[in-house]
Amino acid sequence: MVNFNLPNRLTLSRIVIVPVIVVLLMFPGRWTCLIAALFFIMAGLTDLMDGRLARMNNQITNLGKFLDPLADKILVSSVLIMLVNNGWVPGWMAIIIICRDILVMGLRAIAADEGIVMAADKYGKLKTVLQMIALVPLVVHYELLGVPVHDIGMIVLYISLALTVFSGYNYFITVYRNWRERSLG
Repeated sequence: MVNFNLPNRLTLSRIVIVPVIVVLLMFPGRWTCLIAALFFIMAGLTDLMDGRLARMNNQITNLGKFLDPLADKILVSSVLIMLVNNGWVPGWMAIIIICRDILVMGLRAIAADEGIVMAADKYGKLKTVLQMIALVPLVVHYELLGVPVHDIGMIVLYISLALTVFSGYNYFITVYRNWRERSLG
């Protein structure tokens, strides 16, 4: 039976917010971008809350384990695609970030099929946090109170991109070592 407890509802709300953000970014202006950024922040906060609530209330479910990383990828990928569409982020950056996430999800599925559990490591978690931090000023895009928020967002996005590549490499090395140990031992 599917368990729609509060943490899982929060995760689902993150997915439901995505179309709102996408529509707002289809009409980029100061106000629509600011509103889209507020929705993005709300979605990011649900990411912080859902896991904590699930652990605190002993409500960790298989649905939550599946939906949480999926919701993160849907949110980040959708926003990145819209930022590329608006000409605010280079396409190659979005491609690297999205492809890495797809590859790691596939790797996790293959590893799980072979009994290897691949929880998110500290680099993967930090990557997600940095991406979320970078995307807020990139969504705002327009100068805010004299601050070039887009430039700040790009700096953080470059840092998160480096961590994206490193953490992806780290996942592959971890799985390779596990497979090697299993085949040798």
